[in-house]
Amino acid sequence: MESFFTIALALLLAPLFPGIILKVKAFFAGKKGPPLLIKYYTLLKLLQKGSVYSTSTTFVFKLGPIISCAGAMMILLFFPLGGMSPLVSFHGDVIVLFYILGLGRFFTIAAALDTASPFEGMGAAREAFFGTLAEASIFAILILFYRMTGALSFAEYFIGARSISMAGTAGALLLLVIVSLFMLLLTENSRVPVDDPATHLELTMIHEVMILDHSGPDLALIELGSFYKLFFYSAFIFLIIFPLKAEWGLFKVPLFFGGIGLVYVAIGLVESGMARFKMNLVPKFVLTSLVLVSFAAILTMEFIK
Repeated sequence: MESFFTIALALLLAPLFPGIILKVKAFFAGKKGPPLLIKYYTLLKLLQKGSVYSTSTTFVFKLGPIISCAGAMMILLFFPLGGMSPLVSFHGDVIVLFYILGLGRFFTIAAALDTASPFEGMGAAREAFFGTLAEASIFAILILFYRMTGALSFAEYFIGARSISMAGTAGALLLLVIVSLFMLLLTENSRVPVDDPATHLELTMIHEVMILDHSGPDLALIELGSFYKLFFYSAFIFLIIFPLKAEWGLFKVPLFFGGIGLVYVAIGLVESGMARFKMNLVPKFVLTSLVLVSFAAILTMEFIK
């Protein structure tokens, strides 16, 4: 019952946290900024509109938003939100789930190509390239975690007998993982300095240019999926920094959501203090995350001990 409650709360509150990023950026710009509930208003507005489809599109265009949102929701069912046992868990679920996220990216790219728009094709090519680089970093992290815990399950990482903790002997290695994972968060969720979700210049966009032809409920599903995906990466980072203990009971839940809020504040600070990279610097940024976590994985090898 506690797991159901935590997941329901996560699904409900995920659109709230991006408002924190907007508030932080507005504060540093000397502005009031939009209300915290702005994303709920946006979703409600989109759901009340109708979807417009080009005559050049097929059923693939309609599948993109549904599969990308469903994949982002599914990964939360396997994640120990609030330090609670996930609803579903099995050995190897991390590999399956990251490929489910990859499946969502594939259909988003396919939907963009289905429009026959050269701009959306350009964004799709960028998304595929940067996503491939990010996938290498993600699997390097999984290799490291497997060597540390002997498991390939989110539940074993955070609530298992050999759960990951910075308080242990591997704390220094986990610092590299946290930095790498935060860089992946910015990359996978199209945040500054990799991409700017607020831009409207097609030549500089990556993710946003792929969804230019989506509208109404389809666009709402894409937005909702992006909120869940950002929430997942933020929860991943927070539980590595601050593992939640079983004996804390329900106190873990507000602590968990409060900690995730701090991760969103960190995102807002990064976006307030950095400009968007030139396109040729983005691969170097993503590969830096791979180098960091690969170095941490190498330090766990037997010949280093």
